[in-house]
Amino acid sequence: MQNAEGGNQTLIKEFILLGFGDVGELQPLLFLVFLLIYTVTMAWNITIIALVVADGHLHTPMYYLLGNFSFMEICYTTTLLPRLLASLVTGDKTISVHNCILQLYCFALLSSMESLLLGAMSLDRYLAICHPLRYSALMNGRICCLLVVGSWIGSIVGYGLGTLSWRGLTYCGSNEIDHFFCDYAPMMKLICGDTRVWQLYTLIMSVIGTIVPFLLNLMSYVCIITAILKIPSATGKKKTFSTCSSHLTVVTVFYGTVMTVYVVPAANTPKIPDKIISVFYSVLIPMFNPIIYSLRNKEVKKSLQKVVLHMTALRNRL
Repeated sequence: MQNAEGGNQTLIKEFILLGFGDVGELQPLLFLVFLLIYTVTMAWNITIIALVVADGHLHTPMYYLLGNFSFMEICYTTTLLPRLLASLVTGDKTISVHNCILQLYCFALLSSMESLLLGAMSLDRYLAICHPLRYSALMNGRICCLLVVGSWIGSIVGYGLGTLSWRGLTYCGSNEIDHFFCDYAPMMKLICGDTRVWQLYTLIMSVIGTIVPFLLNLMSYVCIITAILKIPSATGKKKTFSTCSSHLTVVTVFYGTVMTVYVVPAANTPKIPDKIISVFYSVLIPMFNPIIYSLRNKEVKKSLQKVVLHMTALRNRL
């Protein structure tokens, strides 16, 4: 191993993801739990995509964005869980620097995509509720496509340029990452030399990819709630609110957990609770999101019921 410039520390060629520590006999149980979560997440999100594609009643901007959101959740979960599952099976916690940077890039890109898509979905709900007469003109297929493609391109380029430059950095000192995946904060501690440039980059990208969409969501829902409160009948208020309640639930849970981890100062956040919260927003939320949309969205429930009835009828014929 080479010596790092200006010190006696050896350069790091691979990291050790400590994960959840030495869990001993709980390792098989953790594997089964995370395998179940991964299976359910994939099944639900694939179901949402299939329903949006197959059911003509769901060929609207709202469900087009929902289908893309489910696709993003599949990619997001696949970035993290297969590596964790392999580690729990084999006990091998090592990961090369190259693969760690790749996982970091995919995680950052997809986190930004989730935030941007939630912003696009809140914009869709705002236009539908606050400008219903102009909705079809303001939110059509072309606009939806531009929003989705713009979100992907912006995330890929924005995080790609910065994250790929990490490949030219040197890492020294301890090679242990006290996390179950490669994240910015623990990796930055291992960079040799001054990290202020990378901290500034992380801050700028966090503001663009998270804070700006959060403010868009916040402003949209302030306008939506104001418009709902102006509706004279209680039935009308309930019916209008039901069209955005599932999205509001997802937004609240997502930003609540993400900001707890990345906005609350690290010094005031114990490592174990921080890691548990990371599991919640990076593993559990992608599983719950399609369930929330299925249970709280009448159109999705109707479409799912039609599929179940159709499959039941086919089985009875056989």
